[in-house]
Amino acid sequence: MGLDQLIKKCKKKNPQAQEQLYRLFSSKLFSICLKYSNDYSSAEDTLQDAFITIFDKINQYKNQGSFEGWLKRVTINTALQKYRKQKVFDIINEEQIEEIEIEVNEEEISLDYLLKIIQQLPERYRLVFNLYVLDGYSHKEVAEMLDISIGTSKSNLARARNILKEKLEHSQEPYFQSIEGQR
Repeated sequence: MGLDQLIKKCKKKNPQAQEQLYRLFSSKLFSICLKYSNDYSSAEDTLQDAFITIFDKINQYKNQGSFEGWLKRVTINTALQKYRKQKVFDIINEEQIEEIEIEVNEEEISLDYLLKIIQQLPERYRLVFNLYVLDGYSHKEVAEMLDISIGTSKSNLARARNILKEKLEHSQEPYFQSIEGQR
């Protein structure tokens, strides 16, 4: 069965089609949930909530644009709903923001380690970092999604980058991939 046919059946609340859609996209969407969660268990909860929302609102998808893109957007919004009401963001003056660049040699750093230290960031920094750096949203879009100011988005991104830079520079954990480990 093609994706268009699967979507049509999901719009009619067909349980077998919903299960097939879940199996088809759950692993991709779970990786998004992990980026926006503190831990594995929280990511599982977010994935379940995202699929409830997806099945609830699938009629809003009008076959325009990528269906997978629509699924990702719903998943990100579901993950962010937990944090919007918490007001966990620091508000500072934009002039205080220092632009920090992090140079990472992709050949030497383990992706698992990098994702691990990103996941250890405080929530407010992790959310902004993921939206801006990993998902490519602008500061204006991040601000709208999180109900914060653009300056707050920029400051939280700068702080996230600073924390990551510190962790990368001062890490005692061996995060460099060994040549022997790759054989």
